[in-house]
Amino acid sequence: MGTRLGELVERFGGRLEGDPDIEVTAVTPLDRAGASDISFLSNSKLRALAARSHAAALILSPADEPEVAASFAGARIVTANPYAYFARAAQYFAQFVDAARLPSPEPGIHPTAAVHATAQVDPTAHIGPHVTVEAGAAIKGGAVVDAGCYIGREAVIGEGTRLFANVTFHARCIIGARGIIHSGAVIGGDGFGFAQEGGVYIKIPQTGRVVIGDDVDIGSNTTVDRGALDDTVIEDGVKLDNQIQIGHNCHIGAHTAMAGCVGVAGSARIGRHCTFGGAAMINGHIEIVDNVHVTAATMVPNSITEPGRYTGYFPVARNADWERVAVLVRNLTSMREKVRALEKAVKALAGDK
Repeated sequence: MGTRLGELVERFGGRLEGDPDIEVTAVTPLDRAGASDISFLSNSKLRALAARSHAAALILSPADEPEVAASFAGARIVTANPYAYFARAAQYFAQFVDAARLPSPEPGIHPTAAVHATAQVDPTAHIGPHVTVEAGAAIKGGAVVDAGCYIGREAVIGEGTRLFANVTFHARCIIGARGIIHSGAVIGGDGFGFAQEGGVYIKIPQTGRVVIGDDVDIGSNTTVDRGALDDTVIEDGVKLDNQIQIGHNCHIGAHTAMAGCVGVAGSARIGRHCTFGGAAMINGHIEIVDNVHVTAATMVPNSITEPGRYTGYFPVARNADWERVAVLVRNLTSMREKVRALEKAVKALAGDK
């Protein structure tokens, strides 16, 4: 389905340079875009590629527009945040693709689903094959629960939220509206809580919940543990990639995003609008303020009290070079003591003169 550029600008804003009646059918990368596509430039290093693009139109920033316009013959939508504009445009086009290839599931309960008599399933919700919905659970309007999912006792699935196949959503956990949970995710499993006595571990009952806000995305095989006494809380707009572990009693602030394989130990409290690169590790019982950005593979052992970008790893090197650096690091304490002794000796000599 084609869309006029003028309609896109009316819908999403921006300044259009070119014919508003040009019709585009898809958002496509710069190097593959054709005469019916719209593309975007969010990295100024790719200006030359954008200028050579065969796209019908480009989404780009005011800073990039003059240089690209000198060579690019198509129309241009100029906006302060081309990447966000691309995301909205891609969502707009995707709805037509999804409607054609993947029609929305029909409302209703599949005959093979096991839905307890006390569960509340909105008539507009979809319950797929072999789903289990336990006693007292509530599935709100427009929710989609795909094949093989498990919804525990008194759990709540919010309006328009989608659980892809084989999601486990345990008892009394809650997710708000318009959420997405991908296959294999487990929400509300027991937290890792044990007391030790005489070399033996004693399990601490995990009686809290997982409470998830609106517009939250949770990736495949990600796990969010229920709280031990209080709840584990995921606020509105949080985005969790695949294979992330969120420990019990954590609190993740609104619109924070975590890339794959991040681990957050129990009772960590993370602020709003934070980002965490892949495989970052967050210690338990610490606090991270709003607007903190942690790079990939960084270990965060202590609280972070000031916004900013944080890195805690040694860049890759040849093995022999790394071993030499490791030896130096091991000897830093003795080297420091020697330097201090030399400083004292120099001061003493200076005093003698």
